[in-house]
Amino acid sequence: MKPFTSTLLTSLLVVFSAASWAEAPSRESVKELLQVTGAGNMAVQMMEQMIPSMKRMVPDAPEAFWDEFASQVDGGELEDMVIPIYQKHLTQADVNAQLKFLQSDAGQKMIKVQPLIMQESMMVGQEWGMKLMQRAQAKLKERQE
Repeated sequence: MKPFTSTLLTSLLVVFSAASWAEAPSRESVKELLQVTGAGNMAVQMMEQMIPSMKRMVPDAPEAFWDEFASQVDGGELEDMVIPIYQKHLTQADVNAQLKFLQSDAGQKMIKVQPLIMQESMMVGQEWGMKLMQRAQAKLKERQE
């Protein structure tokens, strides 16, 4: 039994050590992944969606201010902030595999339809959340009666 335990422990050590030695992706490869997926464009779109809320928070700011502000937003700034997150959670092999897929016809289709899928999924999620809230309110009402 002792040789088996020793072999098992050695095997586990090798497996976990190899996982911790996996090569982190380079900044350049993560940046390429973000560019292929259009993450920079998504950042600008997010900003465009945020500006109406910002305008309500600062109603005295003239429209020219918001135009100038929007023109100075750089999606690359957000990319630079998220690259370390990708490097923390992915290996170079992961990024390479994703790039290979995203550059295929199927990957290009996924990039194209992903915003639509996300938008529709968010709407369905909101409906689901409302149904859950109605159920919770009904259960609470039952308990109070």
